[in-house]
Amino acid sequence: MGTVALGTSGTTAADVIAVARGNARIELTDEALTALAAAREIVDALAAKPEPVYGVSTGFGALASRHIGPDLRAQLQRNIVRSHAAGMGPRVEREVVRALMFLRLKTVCSGHTGVRPEVARTMADVLNAGITPVVHEYGSLGCSGDLAPLSHCALALMGEGDAEGPDGEVRPAGELLAAHGVTPVELREKEGLALLNGTDGMLGMLLMALADLDTLYRSADVTAALTLEALLGTDKVLAPELHAIRPHPGQAASAANMLKVLAGSGLTGHHQDDAPRVQDAYSVRCAPQVAGAGRDTMAHARLVAERELAAAVDNPVVLPDGRVESNGNFHGAPVAYVLDFLAVAAADLGSIAERRTDRLLDKNRSHGLPPFLADDAGVDSGLMIAQYTQAALVSELKRLAVPASADSIPSSAMQEDHVSMGWSAARKLRTAVDNLTRVVAIELYAATRAVELRADLTPAPATREVITALRKAGVQGPGPDRFLAPDLAGADAFVRTGALLAAVEPVTGPLA
Repeated sequence: MGTVALGTSGTTAADVIAVARGNARIELTDEALTALAAAREIVDALAAKPEPVYGVSTGFGALASRHIGPDLRAQLQRNIVRSHAAGMGPRVEREVVRALMFLRLKTVCSGHTGVRPEVARTMADVLNAGITPVVHEYGSLGCSGDLAPLSHCALALMGEGDAEGPDGEVRPAGELLAAHGVTPVELREKEGLALLNGTDGMLGMLLMALADLDTLYRSADVTAALTLEALLGTDKVLAPELHAIRPHPGQAASAANMLKVLAGSGLTGHHQDDAPRVQDAYSVRCAPQVAGAGRDTMAHARLVAERELAAAVDNPVVLPDGRVESNGNFHGAPVAYVLDFLAVAAADLGSIAERRTDRLLDKNRSHGLPPFLADDAGVDSGLMIAQYTQAALVSELKRLAVPASADSIPSSAMQEDHVSMGWSAARKLRTAVDNLTRVVAIELYAATRAVELRADLTPAPATREVITALRKAGVQGPGPDRFLAPDLAGADAFVRTGALLAAVEPVTGPLA
């Protein structure tokens, strides 16, 4: 399970994923606790002054003009959490909630929020106990942060609302806190606002999507190589000197991966045999260019994610010189843009993979393979409808590629008159990554069957290992028609769990 030490800075993407997906325990460092206490002294001093300070002694958003007296400030902080916990729709996945809670705690520990050390400790205790607040799909506009999702988390810290226990059962949050010996927090000046004002949900989903896409892009290079083999294509187009004269790093990495997978193949280079062709189709020949562009998109998104991960997003913030200043750093535009950009790249990778699959199934373009890779075409339909499923997934990927960040709906009586919709961009990217995994799995299923049908030729050692491992995983090879859904589900699991890469990399070495 491991432990993540949380200081004032230095949190990594691996830390976030360890907490979100691996249930790593969180330990607050002495550095963080010292910074928390120092920032809180500043907030307490401001709270004692007669002058209004936003977030400390005023209302919020369009109501910021009202000065709130000391006797109502605790109620003000409770009320902002209760009123902002207004999400609706299906529950958000546990890993997303854990990521957004951890990222909010990361910012709290930066010393820029003015939250007391005991609030940070409670946040860590809730995560360490495996308690996951119920957060709903709809409610965030991605500006002033992911307000509704974070409010549902803050509500649980107060012992209110619902949460899921480590046993997966949803119960009142107060009961779960009591069962694990966690005392609910009583929020003071600025603390309610500080728990809500961040891009944590969209950033957490971005970091997890990048981790998943890293696996998927390498997997797609393997399936593209398998398809090139099955179609008796040429690997000459993968030569490094060709990619060096168009120096996009992602393209070079993808081509190098495919070349490694195809090393020693007896199927490549037969494009001049019985039905001579000068070049392979774009979906085969340009695989590194498309996958490489996606890789470069990921590199840009990773840079944005790293910058956001280093940020302390709150409003107002406590600065090192003791000032408490309002700002607009909670606007999710930087994260929203790359979330949408990744969805575009995912749609295109899915699209080219589907075109390769369709080519494998079409007897007029597959260079000698049986129609639909069927055992007895006409009696058997083979993989005809598997390609329909893949096409439906790709069509959905294209719809998901429509950017959320191009939209904005004003809120808070026109005070918050331009919003990022970054949460929506993140939610649809999660669906896109999920569907892309299925698309790659269907290409894998078709390409491995097609290679096996070339029984008179010897595939590359790496692709032989893929086929062997896939069959050992229970995914069947060529033969008469059978119930296909279990095989497709098995192929999906083979890609999703990293088993495909685990089969290839002992032969090829690590893929880039």
